[in-house]
Amino acid sequence: MGFGDLKSAAGLRVLNDFLSDKSYIEGYVPSQADIAVFEAVGAPPPADLFHALRWYNHIKSYEKQKASLPGVKKALGKYGPADVEDTTGAATDSKDDDDIDLFGSDDEEESEEAKKLREERLAQYESKKSKKPAVVAKSSLLLDVKPWDDETDMAKLEECVRSIQADGLVWGSSKLVPVGYGIKKLQIQCVVEDDKVGTDMLEERITAFEDYVQSMDVAAFNKI
Repeated sequence: MGFGDLKSAAGLRVLNDFLSDKSYIEGYVPSQADIAVFEAVGAPPPADLFHALRWYNHIKSYEKQKASLPGVKKALGKYGPADVEDTTGAATDSKDDDDIDLFGSDDEEESEEAKKLREERLAQYESKKSKKPAVVAKSSLLLDVKPWDDETDMAKLEECVRSIQADGLVWGSSKLVPVGYGIKKLQIQCVVEDDKVGTDMLEERITAFEDYVQSMDVAAFNKI
């Protein structure tokens, strides 16, 4: 099990494929598994690996809360698809070996010609990258909003929920679903841009209507 070397293009492609039908490394909420892989990646993946880039930007938004996320960090090789060999240890050993120069280098300093060529290629790459259209990662959410009791004004509760406006948030259809003892919950759909709106923000703002709302849960989470 593993992703391979997440500093390499091959490792990032494995991560991108792994996240093509998942929102997080493990489970349905951000956890220490995401933080472990996020730290191993170290930098935003290329724009063409949009599943990995969407996930990276989303986990980056939890930077200040990362210590409070659930779970316990495991070795990096414990995460990822089962059919990929864990090469993280081998990659580290190889790097350590490469750092030992037994004979010294004949080219201690980069030649002016090589330096100029490298800078030209970097400039060309940056130019091509800037012309690519940005991929906007979106998700469709189905939220369960539970009232306090059967006397809660559900029309007013839904009005409060829909009053929440944010860039990257669009509310959709809704319905009332019986949960027992005459109590009904509000089930409402919304579409969010992953880089702009997170489930933690939605929960914080919806439960702020404490006269009507007891709790909010994510019933379904699908990437678009």
